[in-house]
Amino acid sequence: AKQIDIINTNPWGSVAPAAPSCSLADVMSEQLARQLDEENNAFPTLTDPGADLLLSGEDPDTTSDLMLAQMLQMQYDREFDTQLRLEERKFNGDSKVSISFENYRMVHPYEDSDSSEDEVDWQDTRDDPYRAEKPQTTPRKGFTGKGKNITTKHDEVMCGRKNTARMDNFAPEVHVGDGLGMDLKLSNQVFNSLKRHCQSEQRRSARLHDKKEHSTAEQAVDPRTRLLMYKMVNAGVLDNINGCISTGKESVVFHADGGSLEEQPVPDEVVLKVFKTTLNEFKNRDRYIKDDYRFKERFSKLNPRKVIRLWAEKEMHNLSRMKKAEIPCPDVVLLKKHILVMSFIGTDHVPAPKLKDAMLGSDDMRSAYCQVLHMMQQLYQQCNLVHADLSEYNMLWHDSKVWLIDVSQSVEPTHPHGLEFLFRDCRNVSTFFQKRGVSEAMNVYDLFNAVTGLNITLRLHSNMNEDHVQRRGKKTFPVATDDGGPPLKPDADD
Repeated sequence: AKQIDIINTNPWGSVAPAAPSCSLADVMSEQLARQLDEENNAFPTLTDPGADLLLSGEDPDTTSDLMLAQMLQMQYDREFDTQLRLEERKFNGDSKVSISFENYRMVHPYEDSDSSEDEVDWQDTRDDPYRAEKPQTTPRKGFTGKGKNITTKHDEVMCGRKNTARMDNFAPEVHVGDGLGMDLKLSNQVFNSLKRHCQSEQRRSARLHDKKEHSTAEQAVDPRTRLLMYKMVNAGVLDNINGCISTGKESVVFHADGGSLEEQPVPDEVVLKVFKTTLNEFKNRDRYIKDDYRFKERFSKLNPRKVIRLWAEKEMHNLSRMKKAEIPCPDVVLLKKHILVMSFIGTDHVPAPKLKDAMLGSDDMRSAYCQVLHMMQQLYQQCNLVHADLSEYNMLWHDSKVWLIDVSQSVEPTHPHGLEFLFRDCRNVSTFFQKRGVSEAMNVYDLFNAVTGLNITLRLHSNMNEDHVQRRGKKTFPVATDDGGPPLKPDADD
């Protein structure tokens, strides 16, 4: 009785009776096989006309287990598609670019499509009504039509339309407009001129972009240099960078507020000397470093851009030598590739004036000359260096003292051009102080002897005066004798 109640309350209908048991001989019989095949064909599938009951809302006969399974699968697929649609909306949100989950749906999209029948998605069709019609190409035989209506590939109208269509192949930054919509016809000469212009503009923009990305301008830095400066601020070496205070032939100087370092203190005010990464600033200045034995081996193995880092390293080593000899010069704080951080010479963000701009009295000017003479002697005798670019532009006046700066090009006296550079420094110093009215200022030859400690005297010929110099190419040096002997023979390198 309980079993009968369960069967009657089954929501899926009555249960089919169990198949009677049969022997092995009955299973192997052909008659039983045909009977089972007929029973299987009696079950409706989704492709049969009877399967329409599954898609409609009618209540079909549920005596078949296959029918029940297909109905359950259909209901499950619909629930899965509903949940998938919710996930798709949640994933995309309000984004203009959406991701579709249609490939994961179980039921064909036409069943739950909300779009109207008249709506057409032009992105999914190849026939775009708004697309301009491009001119048809000429057949391989080179002409179309017959008789008087023949049109060759050299037809002016056809070529003009083709050239207009080919403008679509120009670079995206070239605005060609809607020439096809206006039925524009370009001649071959005009099209070739436009094509050459676009190509030249592309090359020009590429050069400008490369120059902007890899070079340091007059008062700006390239992205790599800017990144190094940001890293210094983030590391606490600098508090902030205030701005550019000076520009030169090979570097740009920025003022910054000092931070802190673990191994050494950082001054309150510092300067960042950023060496320019433009190659044209250094191509004529390699003789200052390629013959320096300290960097000779490394110079030959580096490309031109890495020489700029070597230039910054050279100034750091030269400043260290000068600091040991107690010559007034900036203190080195940090070297990072082509950026050299040094102490600031000045007060309250105001840099010390150059010696040529300083308003000095006669006593201060005389004192400045004595200091410069003493520093040149220290630089040559104690530091074993020649400034090689000493002038009133590279000397600062601060706290009644002369400070030497810009020693990146300084070389040792053993350099092939060392004495030539020293003679040029002596000429610059002597000329400046003599123009400023310093009576104690020596001439270039006496100053050269005072710095080097040599006793070189000038031998004047009958057709020479004391300002005469021997010239070879663009190089100038005095014809001098040692203790009145014969003229010194220049070196082979000179």
